[in-house]
Amino acid sequence: MKCIVLAAGYATRLYPLTKDTPKPLLDVGGKPILEHILDKVREVKPVDKVFIVTNAKFFGHFNRWKIGFRFPVPIAIINDLTAADEARRGSLGDIQFAIDQQHIDDDILVIAGDNLFSFSLKLFVEQHNIHKKSAVALFDVRDKELAKLYGIVGIDRKNKMVEFCEKPKDPASTLASTGIYIYPRGVLPLLKEFVTKFKNTDKAGNFLEYLHKKEEVYCFVTDEPWMDIGSIEQLEKARKTFHG
Repeated sequence: MKCIVLAAGYATRLYPLTKDTPKPLLDVGGKPILEHILDKVREVKPVDKVFIVTNAKFFGHFNRWKIGFRFPVPIAIINDLTAADEARRGSLGDIQFAIDQQHIDDDILVIAGDNLFSFSLKLFVEQHNIHKKSAVALFDVRDKELAKLYGIVGIDRKNKMVEFCEKPKDPASTLASTGIYIYPRGVLPLLKEFVTKFKNTDKAGNFLEYLHKKEEVYCFVTDEPWMDIGSIEQLEKARKTFHG
């Protein structure tokens, strides 16, 4: 299994904090957001390499960070060759860019680089191993108004996805996609087909919406703390919630 961490955004909503620092390298609890993520990846023994996809602007930042970071498997920093927010490839575009550039032909664990979470990735992967299908981690936001801000998922009794809607006006549930996914090797051609055909690559949820209508997608539901750092207010809240 390969892990792809998506870190190529420009985080303009967090300016001036992210004008010269990539969001995943912002400090939370004494260490960068990225290191919180990798501490979770460290527990997933099937992962034998980590790819961090960034952009031309922040490529050097991640390479300098990597020099002082010790990890049990190799970490590669990938430059997606974009240099401005309006040129970004989007989540799916960056996943496909990493797959193509690194010739990845393996199951992939994908994590958005602005995620902070307490649940175990090891348990997520173990649940995936039961059915060997695509999987997404869900967090119950427990608030219909809050649910309007996320990709919301409907599931059946077996935790199989039956519905996906990005930022619904009338949410059918409060289960939010966390930006943490497992795609088996056999699904990668479908991802390439989607990215090539639809050019709709900004949000990773767009592929889930497409995929679950073609084959089974399972969900790992957690109520342990999870945050998507999208604003300065959320960053301050994360600094109170998550510690080094």
